[in-house]
Amino acid sequence: MLTECFLVLNKVLIANRGEIAVRVIRTARELGVSTVAVYSELDRDSMHVRMADEAYALGGQTAAESYLATDKILDVLARSGADGLHPGYGFFSENADFARAVSDTGVAWIGPPPEAIEVMGDKISSRLAAQRADVAGVPGTTEVLRSADEVVAFGETHGWPVAIKAAYGGGGRGMRVVTRAEDAASALESAQREAEKAFGRSESYLERYLTWPRHVEVQVFADTHGNAVYLGTRDCSAQRRHQKLIEEAPAPGIPEETLEAIGEAAVKVAKACGYVNAGTVEFIYQDRDFFFLEMNTRLQVEHPATELVYARDLVALQLRVASGEPLGFTQSDVKPSGHAIEVRLNAEDPAGGRFLPSPGTITRFDRPDGFGVRVDAGYSAGDTVSQFYDNLIAKLVVWGVDREDARRRALRALRETVIEGPATTIPADIAILEHADFAAVRHSTNWVETALDLSGVTSPATPGDQPGDGSVRREVDVEVDGRRFAVKVWVPEGDSGVRAQAGGAGKGSTGGAGSRRPRPGGAGHHHAGGGGSGQVTVPMQGTIVKVLVSVGDEVEVGQAVTVLEAMKMENNITSETAGTVTEIMVAPGDSVGAGDVVVVIA
Repeated sequence: MLTECFLVLNKVLIANRGEIAVRVIRTARELGVSTVAVYSELDRDSMHVRMADEAYALGGQTAAESYLATDKILDVLARSGADGLHPGYGFFSENADFARAVSDTGVAWIGPPPEAIEVMGDKISSRLAAQRADVAGVPGTTEVLRSADEVVAFGETHGWPVAIKAAYGGGGRGMRVVTRAEDAASALESAQREAEKAFGRSESYLERYLTWPRHVEVQVFADTHGNAVYLGTRDCSAQRRHQKLIEEAPAPGIPEETLEAIGEAAVKVAKACGYVNAGTVEFIYQDRDFFFLEMNTRLQVEHPATELVYARDLVALQLRVASGEPLGFTQSDVKPSGHAIEVRLNAEDPAGGRFLPSPGTITRFDRPDGFGVRVDAGYSAGDTVSQFYDNLIAKLVVWGVDREDARRRALRALRETVIEGPATTIPADIAILEHADFAAVRHSTNWVETALDLSGVTSPATPGDQPGDGSVRREVDVEVDGRRFAVKVWVPEGDSGVRAQAGGAGKGSTGGAGSRRPRPGGAGHHHAGGGGSGQVTVPMQGTIVKVLVSVGDEVEVGQAVTVLEAMKMENNITSETAGTVTEIMVAPGDSVGAGDVVVVIA
């Protein structure tokens, strides 16, 4: 059957980058399908380019100039002779116009029909489709937001808080939670601005914001022969900024009959829109009730957790379905085994709960190993994580015979992982997995930001260069009470009294933590603000999207003065001193680096 399938599908273009592009390339290679990569100027030497059979330059740096440039990708599609296109996730993966443009060339679109993307890609119409399938959604609106007055009216009617959500996107991009009427206008503006940059569409709608929910999603698959199944559930409740940090399969702590009902509801939603290929139907679960949230018409970042529990390569299944093959199994054949946990390793400094983006070059990347451990990465040592793209470095996925076994294995594997260069979320991931609330499934989508204490957790960026005083970094071995430790020190260049060896973290370190000296102005050195000096600095590289103050304004401690976009997220840059604004050093559209002064306060 595979031979027949791939006589039809011989060469696949991956219209994406990073980890998902590498993921698709690997499966395609196993199945004898050649691959075509595309890349921006910044990704010229990236891992997905190195691994693909062919690679074509798109030019530009930003996503809009490269991975979101329809004409450029269609040109490569024609020149390469690819007969299939896999969109990955993000970028064009949920863009019906792009899917239709690809299909119109005669190339197989490895995803759902454009019509299904139109229904489910628009979160408003997806709510209507779920209603037609008799699947209840979270109370909300089915009209595009026109003004902040509508936000206020909804909040006054249904109660605060409320959620403004991007109609054409997901992953927490373009979502803002509004707790009071006076914040409605600024929240709507920020949500629409972020959605426009992430998805090319700014339309938004409203939902009631549940206060302590679980995020439960269902992996669905449908073929062109009328077959549709669900491959269990995943729980994605460990989140910050409405974006996932840790996912697991199956969703724990929920009665089996409820999980079955959620799965059956997901299949109803998929069938209601004529769905084909892989998709994820998301639900909110609270107080033993579940509500339809949205459907992501693509492969999810967290799909490996499902793969480990159900022993199926979902990318291979995507390729087969796109080639016209039937699924080859029914719902009764879907049997789970054990438990899987996926941990996202992002280039962010948890910084006491702030999760500040931390672009930069990876100087060291030691991956964990052992039974039940898998790492899906889009980078290796020497690669650079750019401010212009998503901050996901890699995904650590583990399998265990049960949830506790998987949790302990994930902790062990995280402690073996060393990433130096950018700051990473590894210390926060460990704090989550170690916490009694997570172990007992008492967490929710709000738990990381409202209940988890990350005050002592940080992962400063590791210097990749000299500190600027003529000294160099060396590593020496020291022994304390019979235990050997590797300690980093800075010594005058040429000092032979300290033995240098291959750089690395000390024993027991996580994410490159250990003795280190952050470079002045680096992401690990500054909080947003300026330490009360009167000079407000930015903690990471990015682009100024808004200046919130003017010369002569009086500001308070903690007041936001600019908005910085970095790694597809907006960040408020706040003052750590009260006073009068005497100088503004930036304007919207300016690029800034870590430690740059943006506002001066006297």
